[in-house]
This record gives sequence, structure tokens and C-alpha cells, in this order.
Amino acid sequence: MNPKFEANNEALKSGQFTGRSLLQAKKNCPVDMEGQNYTILTSKCKGPKYPATLCCEALLEFCCGFVDELNDMTNNCAETMFSYINLYGQYPPGLFANQCKEGKQGLSCDKALQAQAEKAEIKAASSASSTLLTPPRLLSLALASTFILYLLL
Repeated sequence: MNPKFEANNEALKSGQFTGRSLLQAKKNCPVDMEGQNYTILTSKCKGPKYPATLCCEALLEFCCGFVDELNDMTNNCAETMFSYINLYGQYPPGLFANQCKEGKQGLSCDKALQAQAEKAEIKAASSASSTLLTPPRLLSLALASTFILYLLL
């Protein structure tokens, strides 16, 4: 599977899609865009220079978690998301459309999804290893203190 975030340049510029889809009633977005954590974007994509690499990586990191919903032209997810991105980030019009270009089919989520998977694996491994290692360490410390007390008595 090769997920793409396929927002066209007009959508990125204004946060609204143009064309025939506006004439059709759109469903509400199944993702709570208002409740999303936009600090992924606002902490990395900062003015006045808005570095393209950081801004585009942050956009992908944020968007790729719900790429299917954003690409569904029957709902208002993309419009809603961009309205909140602009509300919280106060970004200049067209920032992401002008900086974040990859190809005709859109921006690829492959790297962002791979990075998220690696972070999840590291977190899971870290959690598992600390769970596995903590009891024996605690047990050995308890046994050591008991042994020292035994020797002192």
C-alpha cells in the first residue's frame, strides 16, 4: 500500500476544495479535527522563515495518521483540518501548497508512517524491556538488603 495525501494545490492554498465537489453536500468528518494535537505542526513549522523541510515533515507527520479520511472527497475533513491548521499556526496563505510538493499524486506518507511505526516499536520495546527488567532488579535489591541485614545481625 502506498498511501498518498492527495490534496491539490488549491486545497492547500485556501483550505477549501474547488470544483464540482462544492456543489455536493459533504458529510461531516469522522475524525475530530478540533481535538487533534496541532503542536506537531506549530512547534516545528515556525515563522518568519517557515523552513520547508520542517514544515512539510510536520504536515505529513500530522496528516498521515488519517490520510484515508483526508483523501475522501465526500467528507469535509481536509477543509476542517486546514481551517484549524491556519487558526492555530497563523500560517501565511499558500504556505504548504508552495513548499510541500512531491508529485502529481500528492505527498507520500510512506516515510511518515514508517517513522511512526518505528517510534511505536521503540516505545513498545522500551516498555517491554523495562517491565521485564524491573522486577528482577527490584527483587535482587531486596534480596541484597535482606542478606546485608542478615549479616549484620
